[in-house]
Amino acid sequence: MIAFNSLAILAVLFFVAHVVLLFTSFGKNGYQKKRYFYSHLTLWISGALVFLLAMLFAGTNTSTILDVFDTPGKQLLILGLVVVLSFTAHTIVRLLVIPKYQLGSK
Repeated sequence: MIAFNSLAILAVLFFVAHVVLLFTSFGKNGYQKKRYFYSHLTLWISGALVFLLAMLFAGTNTSTILDVFDTPGKQLLILGLVVVLSFTAHTIVRLLVIPKYQLGSK
């Protein structure tokens, strides 16, 4: 149970870090490329931790949510979701946010 709680807390902390880094990547100082990369990295780490949680605890009645991911195919959906989230965020930033900052600096 300690391992489950520790991994779950780490996953939540990395996801919170992702959100904070993502929103602070853009501001008065413009687009901060390094911070934006770290926001993606923390999302990927969070997803990997949730995947690990599903691998270790799915089907053990530790978490009803993780019990849904009781097959390798369902567990891979977690990683797929992380890729889709990352790609979607990156696309939105590239097509909508960065052009706004480029127009503002001219």
